Amino acid sequence: MTERSRRCGPLWAAYEYVAMVVGLGFLAFMCLLWLPFAMILHPLLPRRWGQPLGRRVIMSAFRIYTIFLEVFCACRFDLAAIDKLRDQGALVVVANHPSLLDVVMIVSRLPNVVCVMKAQLMDNILFGAAARLARYIRNDSALDMVRDARSELQRGAQLVIFPEGTRTTSFPINPCLPTAGLIAKRSATPVQALCIEFSSPYLGKQWPLFKRPELPLRFRVCLGERFPAPRDVSAFTTTLEEYFRAELASPEASTTPCENSPRGSTLHRHS
Repeated sequence: MTERSRRCGPLWAAYEYVAMVVGLGFLAFMCLLWLPFAMILHPLLPRRWGQPLGRRVIMSAFRIYTIFLEVFCACRFDLAAIDKLRDQGALVVVANHPSLLDVVMIVSRLPNVVCVMKAQLMDNILFGAAARLARYIRNDSALDMVRDARSELQRGAQLVIFPEGTRTTSFPINPCLPTAGLIAKRSATPVQALCIEFSSPYLGKQWPLFKRPELPLRFRVCLGERFPAPRDVSAFTTTLEEYFRAELASPEASTTPCENSPRGSTLHRHS
């Protein structure tokens, strides 16, 4: 039996369903495990203690989660390139957003990262308490979001934001919003691009939550260009979108190994 036929058979399909349930269930379990501690510690600990603790716990939990997915759910992650950013100080980190796993992959490698999150997620029972302890930033007030992001960057944090504003629906990338450029300008912080490659758009915007994945799943994050803090937000937003569109749509780029990546591994940058 060939590898392809084996993976199209009923046993492999059953495994894909089991892997999906186990993977999502383990994420929910970890969130529930930390939930009561985060709820108690948030009002008790001063920011100088609670914030780094919250961010370290989230980083460690997401790293454990990626290892779990590799061991039990036939996922493969190549995230070594992100490690180069750990000691590079304040950055606005921007990436394409094909999947719900994108933030998991990025945050799992960076100890002092702050995310801009949808208000609904900040209020969610599973994620809200941990996000509030880590002092993640809500996106329901544009003025407060920019002000809080600037304050975090001035304190040396690395801000993760997806310039599309939501997961990609029009590949290779949706139109970019000016938020990242505005924050970078107001904080005088450079912008670091990340390119996320994937074998399947699992947990993408148009992928139903309980639709079985196409295993094995492979993800890779490559360092892209670093842009200086912009002066013209509108022009920068156009430049950033054109940059991602060119990088992600290039067939040649999608088969080029990242630095520190295994030679010969080939993933898609668009669907």
